[in-house]
This record gives sequence, structure tokens and C-alpha cells, in this order.
Amino acid sequence: MTSRRAFLSARILREDRDAIRPPGAVASGFSDLCTRCEDCAGACPEDIITFDDSGFPVLDLSASGCTMCGDCAEACPTPALLPERVAEWPWRAQIEAASCLSMNGVSCRVCQDNCEQDAIRFRLQLGGRAEPALDFEACIGCGSCSAACPAGAIAMHRPTPQHPEVTL
Repeated sequence: MTSRRAFLSARILREDRDAIRPPGAVASGFSDLCTRCEDCAGACPEDIITFDDSGFPVLDLSASGCTMCGDCAEACPTPALLPERVAEWPWRAQIEAASCLSMNGVSCRVCQDNCEQDAIRFRLQLGGRAEPALDFEACIGCGSCSAACPAGAIAMHRPTPQHPEVTL
């Protein structure tokens, strides 16, 4: 929902749910709250906060992962990024098997080596290859595995919430 102020100032922007916002970003209404001041980028010790075409902050996990330190949320002068929401980071890694070197017979475990949470393990398969297995509970979505993957086989995605089944 667009705020009155945004509507009257012709700043009607569509919320981009696929944009990887910095940790602590509010779930909805980010574009209404963010002033595009760039304070979050200046506070990021990993230097991974860039800006989309509309000037809003996004994480660029192609070169490095996020440490989830919360410095960006602490620096934000608005409620667009909140330090108490950093732990609620909704993004998780997803391995594309078709692109994974290990799944294609090439010995590679770079993603496992770069995962500090040990969320990626390899299971040996017949034929000399190893299949990556991602522990979704252990994954914090930092993107270190994605940045390190030489084949670009790991992307970040926002899992859809599972709805409990209704029993009658």
C-alpha cells in the first residue's frame, strides 16, 4: 500500500519482492520507508550494498557474503531497516543441480568450504561424483556459498511459508 506522502509526491513505486534488501528490511512497505540516503551502504563492512534502478539498497552477493552484523540496520535513520529484524532474514541458498560442477562429475566443494554454518554437505554417489545437500535449518542465507561458487550454481531465494494443514 502506498503512503499518502508517496502518492502526493508522485513516488508511487512497486514493491520488488525479488530484490535482496539488506538484513533487517521490513517485509512490506520498504519503498515507502526508505529515503535512499545510502547510510546503510556506508556502514557495511563487507561493501556489498549497492542500489537498484530506483535508488533503493540491495545486496550484491556476487563478490562476498553478508556477515549479518547488522551495521546497515543500525545506521539506517528510518524504520526501513530494523536491527531487531536482522535475525529474521528471509533468504536462503538454493543449489541448481544442472549447473553444479560436482553434480556434473567435476570435483568441487567450494560452497561447502565457504559455508561457516556447515549448511552444505556432500554425499558421495556411485560413479565418483558427490551430490550437494543443503540443510535449510542451518542456512542463514549469508550468500558466501553463492559468491564462492565458480559455476554460479547457487542462487538466493525466499522460501514460501508452509501453511499448516487444516484438519476437520
